[in-house]
Amino acid sequence: MTTSRDESRAIFDRAIDHTRGLSPATFDQWFGGVQFDDLTDGVLSLRAQNEFVLEWVKTNFLPTITDKIRELTGWSVQVAWTIDQHLEAPIANVPQMPPVRPRSLVVRPSTTPPTPPPPAPPSGPLAAEPRAPVAVPAPARRPALPDDLNPKHTFATFVVGPSNQLAHAAAIAAAGGGGRRYNPLFICGGTGLGKTHLVHAIAHRVLDERPGARIIYVSAERFTNDFITAIQHHRMDDFRAKYRVHCDLLLVDDIQFLAGREQTQEEFFHTFNALHGLDRQIVVTSDKYPQNLERMEERLVSRFSWGLVADIQAPELETRVAIVRNKAALEGIILPDDVALYLAQVIRSNVRELEGTLIRLAAKSSLTGRPVDLAFARAEITAAAPRAQIMSVEDIQRAVCHHFHLRSIDLTSKDRHKSIAFARHVAMYLCKQRLKVSFPEIGRAFGNRDHTTVMSAVRKIEAQRDTDPQVRAHLEALERKLAGDS
Repeated sequence: MTTSRDESRAIFDRAIDHTRGLSPATFDQWFGGVQFDDLTDGVLSLRAQNEFVLEWVKTNFLPTITDKIRELTGWSVQVAWTIDQHLEAPIANVPQMPPVRPRSLVVRPSTTPPTPPPPAPPSGPLAAEPRAPVAVPAPARRPALPDDLNPKHTFATFVVGPSNQLAHAAAIAAAGGGGRRYNPLFICGGTGLGKTHLVHAIAHRVLDERPGARIIYVSAERFTNDFITAIQHHRMDDFRAKYRVHCDLLLVDDIQFLAGREQTQEEFFHTFNALHGLDRQIVVTSDKYPQNLERMEERLVSRFSWGLVADIQAPELETRVAIVRNKAALEGIILPDDVALYLAQVIRSNVRELEGTLIRLAAKSSLTGRPVDLAFARAEITAAAPRAQIMSVEDIQRAVCHHFHLRSIDLTSKDRHKSIAFARHVAMYLCKQRLKVSFPEIGRAFGNRDHTTVMSAVRKIEAQRDTDPQVRAHLEALERKLAGDS
């Protein structure tokens, strides 16, 4: 099948549109450094800025793109890459990332549209004739955002990776963006992993599409305080009308803080039932799975599981790199690729901490006049952070090898000798507990083992720690060693 260049480009653009729709923010961030060259007889020629961009795009987006091209053409697609360090233009149909500027001055855009200049007076014989005023319809304006919603927390600024893909897709569906909608949607995960970001993004998307929607976003603490205030001032009818009648979307953050508050739980139970019966969307976040919520009524726990429970894990290395690059672009920070990679390697478990570290580096850079390069980042993070925060998988592997008198290669080898396998399992367990890295990332560090192998090892050591005094003694000794090195 022979196609013209225009036809080939059209096929490629359709594949790109399809792929970008799955994760716009991450796609825009990385594909800004990729350019289409040609698509002829199943050979797709692409140009990348550097090897780093090439590998990330190849791993995360290329399978979807080639599958779509194969679906459109029936070709068996092969990809030919070229490295072009001078590449600047992003590929077609992908908006370019905002220009980068120093952080010494942050200019916030005005929310008032600029007044257009008056039209130039006409010339010629019609100049003296008066013109009837032209009525210009006012642009439709979205209602003011609730005070507690962060305007930066949208789906466009949320970086999607394997660790949060399910929660992201479910959040889009909850906002009416397509796909099966689950009610309630229960999003759980550790601190600083993006639960609140997704909840805010749902509210923004709903307000964009339905400006008149009645949205309530509260923390569990705020819901409790509203309930107590209503009781004190004899305004329970107003409270119930607000939460049960005049509400199209209820978003509740940190539901775990209702623990032990029996009256508040009773009221929330009836609020939940009223909204669910009206098919009003309910989204709840927590740092624990529903079944692990302590001092929570069983009937509430049961209802939290009615829809979908979507968890967010600590992001993988590639996702962390994308997050820090995305944050740098949004804040106007010049961030070299090697610094982005370094930050992602040393800060593993918390997105909020990762972004906060970037902002601190930028602030220090602005004050001292030094560029945010790798040497600067290393010096500042080493000086400011405890050693425990920048401990690596390699540090734990070395400590385990020293404790069990093994060679470092033993932990990554295929050797299944009982003593080596036990030490390997202990090292995997400690990596998960102390570094909060993902199972696939640990697997790669231990000889490219499958993530299910790592999960099994961690569960095994967790069980043995509770039942086997010898295992517990090994772990306590290693933890003292690691704490002393911290």
